[in-house]
Amino acid sequence: MANELSGRRIAFMVANEGMEQVEFTEPWKAVQNAGGGPELLAPEPGQVQAFNHLDKGDTFPVDRTLGQADPADYDGLVLPGGVANPDQLRTKPAAVSFVRAMFEAGKPVAVICHGPWTLVEADLVAGRTLTSWPSLQTDIRNAGGAWVDTQVQVCSAGPNVLITSRKPDDLPAFCAELVGQFGK
Repeated sequence: MANELSGRRIAFMVANEGMEQVEFTEPWKAVQNAGGGPELLAPEPGQVQAFNHLDKGDTFPVDRTLGQADPADYDGLVLPGGVANPDQLRTKPAAVSFVRAMFEAGKPVAVICHGPWTLVEADLVAGRTLTSWPSLQTDIRNAGGAWVDTQVQVCSAGPNVLITSRKPDDLPAFCAELVGQFGK
């Protein structure tokens, strides 16, 4: 993973509080190590409070608010998990619109753990095969998607490539697939 993403801007969209820290930091490092330019997007300016499961983790500076971000400026999107993170994002019209725009533009999107809740809200899982934290499988099926229990799932049965994984243990495979797909 040296320069596969050279010159590519990758959006990491999260709520200002509640993202699972390792599901943010590991993909972020993978993008940087592959020569890409990750940017942290959130609904509000300032900081993002990460969590290590239920305990507060580190804070990270927001590069751009969702209101300032234009999906056309990015080559890919990463949606980290954490239970509270996507639950908040799906209530933000700007977040839902941003995700829809990335899909409609055919840009790759990588989502882990509870992250698919935002995709469900944006009505983007119908006809797609994805994985997630197991508790989301009913939501995904009810939204017209096919849920599978696998470490990493790549689905190209739609306008874009969708990469999904279940949990932090899947991060090595998720990050490798993310870099590989985003580099195409």
